[in-house]
Amino acid sequence: MGRAPRQWRPGSWRLARAQDTFLLGRRTELDLSLQSLQQGREMSDEELEDFESDQDDLEKEDDEKETEEWKDYRKEGEEYSEEWMLNPLTEDMMKEGLSLLCKTGNGLAHAYVKLEVKERDLTDIYLLRSYIHLRYVDVSENHLTDLSPLNNLTHLLWLKADGNNLWSAHLNELPYLQIASFAYNQITDTEGISHPRLGSLDLKGNRIRRVTGLDPQKLISLHTLELRGNQLESTLGINLPKLKNLFLAQNMLKKVEGLEHLSNLTTLHLRDNQIETLSGFSKEMTSLQYLNLRGNMVTHLGELAKLQDLPKLRALVLLDNPCTDENDYRQEALVQIPHLERLDKDFFEEEERAEAEEIRQRLKETQEEEAEAENNSEPKVPSV
Repeated sequence: MGRAPRQWRPGSWRLARAQDTFLLGRRTELDLSLQSLQQGREMSDEELEDFESDQDDLEKEDDEKETEEWKDYRKEGEEYSEEWMLNPLTEDMMKEGLSLLCKTGNGLAHAYVKLEVKERDLTDIYLLRSYIHLRYVDVSENHLTDLSPLNNLTHLLWLKADGNNLWSAHLNELPYLQIASFAYNQITDTEGISHPRLGSLDLKGNRIRRVTGLDPQKLISLHTLELRGNQLESTLGINLPKLKNLFLAQNMLKKVEGLEHLSNLTTLHLRDNQIETLSGFSKEMTSLQYLNLRGNMVTHLGELAKLQDLPKLRALVLLDNPCTDENDYRQEALVQIPHLERLDKDFFEEEERAEAEEIRQRLKETQEEEAEAENNSEPKVPSV
C-alpha cells in the first residue's frame, strides 16, 4: 500500500507566522540563488553547495514547523468556532493600513498605493473597490471568502491573501499583477488566473486535486509556481513553457507526467509524494539543474537511468527512498548520470568519478561483445 501523504491544514498560516518570520532571512538568501537561475545562468560549485545546504536546512525547519502547526491547529479548533461575526473593512482601518504616497498615473496627483490590513478578522473588503490606485495589498490572515472587489484595482502589482477562507483564486485579468499569494486557504482549483505579467504564484496549503485552466498563452511571464501541500494526484495541466521553478512537494503524486516540454525549468521539488517510477523526464528539459525526490517510493536503482537525458542535472536528492538502502546506491547513481555533481547532501569525489567511469567502460565493452556474439550466432542465409 502507498504511504499516506502529509496534508496541510487550511488556516494554519496564521499560526505559523512567527516561524516564517524567523525563516525570512534564510529564504532571502535562497531567493538570490533562485534569481541566478531565473537569469539563465548555471550556478557555480560554491553557489550550488550553498543553495543545496539552504534547501536541506529549510526543508528540515519546514518539517518541524509543520508538526507544530498540526498541534496549534487542533488547539485552535477546540477554542474557536468556525462561525465569525461580520466584520467589513472600514475607512478607519484603511487610514491605519495605507502607506507609500506616490504619484498617480497621470502624474498630476498623489495617492497612497500600499495597504496592509492583515489579522483584522475581516469578512468583507467591498470598500477596496474605490481605491483604484492601490499597487500593493496585503489582506492575509482574515476570514475572506471573496476577493472580487480587487477586480477594480487595475494598477495592482503585488497581492497577498494567505490564510483566509477562499475557495477560488479567480480574478479578472489584472494587467500589471506580478506576484500573487493565496497560500493556506481552501482553494480547490486553479481556474481564473490569467494575469499576463504574473511572475510568481503561490497556492500552497490548499485543496487542489488537479491543475486546470493555466493557459500558457495568457500566463506568459509565470516563472515560479508553488503548489506544495495540496492534494494533487497528477502533474498534468502545468504546460507553462516559461516556468523555471516548480514546487510540488507534499501532494499525492505517483508519477511525473505532462512536464516533458518545460525547457526552461531549473528547479523541481517533488518531495514527500508517492512516486515509484522516474518516467516522465525528457531531453527537452534542457535547463533542469535541481531535482528533489526525497521521501518518495523509488525502489529500484535502475530507475535512475531515466534521468540520463537531463543534460544539466547537477543536484539530485533521493533521501528516504527505498533505493537508497542499496550498498552501491551512490556509485550506481553516478554510473547512470555521469554529469551529476551532488547526490543528497554530498558532492562526488574524484575517486568516485574515476570508479564510475571504469564501470561504465566495462559495461560498454560487455554490451559490444554480447552484440557481436549475437550477430555471429545468427544463421547465414545462402545466396541464390
